[in-house]
Amino acid sequence: METLKFDGKVAAVYNPLRYAEKPHSEYLKRYGGGKKRVLFLGMNPGPWGMAQTGVPFGEIDAVQNWLGIREKVGKPQREHPKRPIEGFECTKSEVSGRRLWGLFRERFESPEAFFRDHYVANYCPLVFMEESGKNLTPDKLPARESAALYTICDSYIAGLIELMRPEFLMGIGKFAARRLSDIAADMPVELIRGCTIDSVLHPSPANPAANRGWSEAAEKKLKAIGIWK
Repeated sequence: METLKFDGKVAAVYNPLRYAEKPHSEYLKRYGGGKKRVLFLGMNPGPWGMAQTGVPFGEIDAVQNWLGIREKVGKPQREHPKRPIEGFECTKSEVSGRRLWGLFRERFESPEAFFRDHYVANYCPLVFMEESGKNLTPDKLPARESAALYTICDSYIAGLIELMRPEFLMGIGKFAARRLSDIAADMPVELIRGCTIDSVLHPSPANPAANRGWSEAAEKKLKAIGIWK
């Protein structure tokens, strides 16, 4: 991904897979092996979640106190002055991650019980920021830039699906669900036959509906489509 070029509104790009490689690798090693019944897919890292910890939706308390991961985090090549990387010393909490992992933590006694059948990933591993420090999501990039990015991300997620053979592909938000649908459409039929593609409401506080009982709404949806009883 280092060969990609971003112009216009993109003032800084962070790649947590590089500077937060240690906690990300620990997440993969502990929880990423084998087949999974459900693949949850988010969009890209948030500034106080995966950007700090290297773990998808990686709200710090959830990562270190439930997932049991706390590793050294470095610095991106170019750090935006308004979005410092402090790793596990960061005192800010990512609401999306707190809600997502909070739901899973409440329903499952341990991360091992959750990851036995589920996995959480992000479609794109990069963090994009405007000059002001405002988060810029992949769907807001110019088409000429997003096309090259999507080609790489699609290939990675297709490989993940082939490896894990999930029965359910769940976008966390509509963007991820659309990417899953497009990816599945280009995959061999035998790899996605019988696979259900759907979405749950994104837990971001920027989504007004998510601020009116996100956990209850997400659990109701997961039960309705047969993922949970």
